[in-house]
Amino acid sequence: MDKNEAIYVAGHRGMVGSAVVRKLQAEGFTNILTRSRAELDLQDGAAVRAFYAAERPAVVVVAAAKVGGIVANNEKPVEFLLENLAIQNNLIAAAHENDVRKLLFLGSSCIYPKFAPQPISEDSLLTGPLEPTNDAYALAKIAGIKLCQAYHREYGRNFISGMPTNLYGPNDNFDLHTSHVLPALIRKVHVAKQTGAPTVPIWGTGTPRREFLHVDDLADACYFLLESYDEPQQILNIGCGEDVTIRELAETVCDVIGYEGALEFDVSKPDGTPRKLLDMTKLFALGWRPRIPLREGIAGAYAWYLENVEAGR
Repeated sequence: MDKNEAIYVAGHRGMVGSAVVRKLQAEGFTNILTRSRAELDLQDGAAVRAFYAAERPAVVVVAAAKVGGIVANNEKPVEFLLENLAIQNNLIAAAHENDVRKLLFLGSSCIYPKFAPQPISEDSLLTGPLEPTNDAYALAKIAGIKLCQAYHREYGRNFISGMPTNLYGPNDNFDLHTSHVLPALIRKVHVAKQTGAPTVPIWGTGTPRREFLHVDDLADACYFLLESYDEPQQILNIGCGEDVTIRELAETVCDVIGYEGALEFDVSKPDGTPRKLLDMTKLFALGWRPRIPLREGIAGAYAWYLENVEAGR
């Protein structure tokens, strides 16, 4: 890519978007376009089209989305479906209308069937029922994939799609009502240590297996795809190819934070998908690999939490 061409990162204040911006800046890109929600409402199609027409981005990274954990997804399916459809439809359609050279749409591993064979290959898409607790978000992301593929088939657009696994790192959401499992665990364990609580409550049985990728590794993969991948009809998984149980994850968080109490699993709460490990054969074969080990990444995420969340309380 030309390091002077305009690159628009939609969702630059979120965990993913901010990591992509950091990566582009580190690589020497000088014309990175960003807009806050107050400056540009991505659900407003006319406003999005006007922004594209004025700024003329050559490359777009769609990292903007309404996201949340099991609780938020389960309680607000209408909002997760409608808002995500509006955001991505506006961003992708305006990219076509304004001749964007390349677009990277970021989906999610939740697009795959609940009981997909493990590890999950890209070919598993639309082969079975989704996990009910987040099917609204998953359906929106599947629609985004299909829209990118449709623009390629009908108009020849180079709109590619990457499917990240569970992410964590700087700028994560640590709100217990809307966060994903890893930042929620970090906050719960920290509070338990500070208050001297004898136990930490955790949803479910602790047996589901999950894969976790540091967001800076995701940003590195995004840059790799923007530079090297031009197959809009073929989505690519983005993960590390290794998973842990929720119990093992919680034990690692406790070890990093130095909490010596017990874990208390609430088996009345849903586990979600039993296992979700991505098959990384395709992306690894292209030459990309993650660099940040899980424990090291958790330690960094906890340090960020202490400096940016706890320090402001």
